[in-house]
Amino acid sequence: NVEEEIEKILKGLGFDRKDLNRQTSEFSGGWRMRIELAKLLLQKPDVLLLDEPTNHLDIEAIQWLEEFMETFPGAVVLISHDKTFLDNVTNRTIEIVNQKIYDYKTNYSRYLILRKERKEQQENAAKNQQKIIDQTEVLIDKYRAKANKASFAQSLIKKLDRMERVEVDEDDTAAMYFRFPPPAHSGKIVITAEHAGKAYGEKRIFSDANFIITKGERIGFVGRNGEGKSTMMKMIAKKVQHEGTVQLGHSVMMGYFEQDQEEKLDGDKTVFQTIDDLAVGDIRKRVRNLLGAFLFSGEDIDKKVKVLSGGERGRLALCKLLLEPYNLLLLDEPTNHLDIRSKEILKQALLDYEGTIVMVSHDRDFMKGMCTRLFEFRDGHVKEHLGGIEEFMELRKVERLNELDLDKKAVAVKKEAVAEKKPAVDANEQEQKQIRNQIKKVEGEIERLEAEIKKCDEKLSNTETYNQLVNDKAFFDNYNKLKTSLEAEMQKWEELSAKLG
Repeated sequence: NVEEEIEKILKGLGFDRKDLNRQTSEFSGGWRMRIELAKLLLQKPDVLLLDEPTNHLDIEAIQWLEEFMETFPGAVVLISHDKTFLDNVTNRTIEIVNQKIYDYKTNYSRYLILRKERKEQQENAAKNQQKIIDQTEVLIDKYRAKANKASFAQSLIKKLDRMERVEVDEDDTAAMYFRFPPPAHSGKIVITAEHAGKAYGEKRIFSDANFIITKGERIGFVGRNGEGKSTMMKMIAKKVQHEGTVQLGHSVMMGYFEQDQEEKLDGDKTVFQTIDDLAVGDIRKRVRNLLGAFLFSGEDIDKKVKVLSGGERGRLALCKLLLEPYNLLLLDEPTNHLDIRSKEILKQALLDYEGTIVMVSHDRDFMKGMCTRLFEFRDGHVKEHLGGIEEFMELRKVERLNELDLDKKAVAVKKEAVAEKKPAVDANEQEQKQIRNQIKKVEGEIERLEAEIKKCDEKLSNTETYNQLVNDKAFFDNYNKLKTSLEAEMQKWEELSAKLG
């Protein structure tokens, strides 16, 4: 059923049922990108080419896309800076470096290990070759002047000329390096929200939000797009009118990175002017050094902002946060347009920062180990969750399974009601029962495989055990085998469920 398939994909990407009949012109650019992605998925092509497909998706939509990809029968070629998405979706990584292509039959995390091994092999081969070259040159110098050995020396020279030199791939070591300045002193209570709410006309975003954020906490706002995370950020920053109160504490100095911060930069200013115009006091003497920490050096600082790439604009916008000793950072999607290495450096800088952080991010790897508490924006309410993003994602997974279970029960009740009206039992009832038993077994196997994969993921996320396993081929073979088996079981579950109707 085409309409059912359309609804399934659109709901998976975060659209509500009431959105399905709205005009596309009513949606923002991010939601229109989701519509384009839905159109691609519905075509069921043989090959999907996806360039940063997670950029406009929230965490739940990203997870749905990962599950969709597990059962997608065609080939997928993608570019992404979402490390977790790459690990969950890909089984092959192609690296392009120094005009060469290297093909690794594995996911991103395993590729990093294999690339390190390849670099070490290249370096060892180059050292061994250089020893041979040095020894040969010594022989050439020794025999060149001797008449009876001159021909031998010439043959050695020709041998060196023909020798194909071992090349060691040069890594791009250019990376941001910075620390946030020590924050100015503030009171113990940084933000207080009481009965806070927001509506745009008749559209209610959320209501009756109540929370207190204290000094030094790292808070994450999570939830689907459009539920009010960015709106709450604007309320804290006094950018929009709202219901209730949202109050900053004593001596709070706030730095605010908006979701579209890089788009709000003045395109006609140079990189240097953008920072220099905002710098006050002694920091003005260090503007060039500051820009250098964000990879703007030499002629780069004289470039107009309008010619910068998305990643360069993102770095420039982050640079502005270092101009004052802010003790509160509001960060709304700070990793947009940043590459994986830049994300890791930003994450470490935030972990080292001694002030208070409130952030919105849909990058699970970036959020891992970052937040001490989460506030979930969902169905018009704001709910507190103790713990980090991993615990929250487990909770949401259980809730989604419960929702699916309720849907199944509703369907079962409906079928029972229809069955009561039928005087005769359907001829294929026995077959249906067998299929249900098979589904039950498959679901049990899926749970087992997911548990095994989770154990492996936990080992890989722990630095100590990761270092122990880094060269354990059997472990990674088993890990990939588990993921392949899970994919097969999920496919089997879908096929059996389709038979039930």
